[in-house]
Amino acid sequence: MSKRDYYEVLEVGKEASPEEIKKAYRKKAIKFHPDKNPGDATAEDKFKEAAEAYEVLSNADKKTRYDQFGHAGLSGNGGGYGGGMSFEDIFSRFGDVFGDSFGGGFGSFFGGGGSSSAGRRRVNKGTNLRVTVKLTLDEIANGTTKKIKLKKYIACKSCSGTGEKDGSSSKTCPTCNGRGAQTRIVNTMLGQMQTSSTCTTCGGEGKIISEKCNTCFGEGVVSGEETVELKIPAGVSEGVQLSVSGKGNAARRGGVNGDLLVIIKEILHPEFQREQDDLIYNLFISIPDAIIGTHVEIPTLQNKVKIKIDAGTQSGKTLRLRNKGLPNLNGYSKGDLLVRINIFIPTSVTKEDKILLEKLKQSDSFNPENKKHESIFDRFKGYFSQ
Repeated sequence: MSKRDYYEVLEVGKEASPEEIKKAYRKKAIKFHPDKNPGDATAEDKFKEAAEAYEVLSNADKKTRYDQFGHAGLSGNGGGYGGGMSFEDIFSRFGDVFGDSFGGGFGSFFGGGGSSSAGRRRVNKGTNLRVTVKLTLDEIANGTTKKIKLKKYIACKSCSGTGEKDGSSSKTCPTCNGRGAQTRIVNTMLGQMQTSSTCTTCGGEGKIISEKCNTCFGEGVVSGEETVELKIPAGVSEGVQLSVSGKGNAARRGGVNGDLLVIIKEILHPEFQREQDDLIYNLFISIPDAIIGTHVEIPTLQNKVKIKIDAGTQSGKTLRLRNKGLPNLNGYSKGDLLVRINIFIPTSVTKEDKILLEKLKQSDSFNPENKKHESIFDRFKGYFSQ
């Protein structure tokens, strides 16, 4: 099923401010929160959908790419950007939307247990990684798959990322009873107010490790390498940033991995210039060919094609070959190949050539004064071709 427009999901316009986007997401999250709609699968889907939309629209860079390229601009490996987020991911990433004044943070906004219990504890988030991938025009035209080796933090194999020495050397934090937050009742002039803050004993994790892993010293991550396969969609361009969810640095003690941000760099082509989805090819022809016309063979990204040069072709004329350019990133259309005609003027000639040229100068056909008597239509019609 195709994804809905993110602005439609949050019911805001493209001109909405960051604060308006945040307010709209907060409204949706409260409406479809799993604690408020227990057992309602539709509400859970809408809750995740709103979180996915907010994840993109609240980030200036992601929002810019989405506005320009749609969902395809956020798809680095064939899937949607945030569609795989769990409740734990959502609670850990967007708890700041609600703050800590609701008694246990975002996850416990409605005071319930069950699906939101993980949201009461702080979940570590791995940092993002950025890589630059260089692509040829051929790879951009057809899409490609790249394998890259990353130096990054990976989960410790000795403890499976838990940070514990034997996998069971942790205990529930006695201060917060595993919630990761300390709740206080404060008396104010308006009555009692319940506030919540991160537990100072466990740092919000809800547990304390008594014996730490000897390999990672309780961190749950170590330096390592990983080979990642990137599926680059056809039609990307210089500077486009794709995101591969979960392929960044591993998080401490089994948290949520960071993302891998892939920045596209185009390798200059020896024959073609790019102008959005169109390609430009500069064709040089001789003076005789421009005068009497000819057929020439030119390259495209797919193969070679033969084109006709009409008699009397002027320098600067552009021929358009439909659908011989690059595919649009969203897959809706394909660009054209624009062939710009340049008439080659030699910088030196032989004596025989000079004699011939002197004779041609005397011909009325080579007298530019005759152009003044042409109509405006005749003067310009040779410059353009459909």
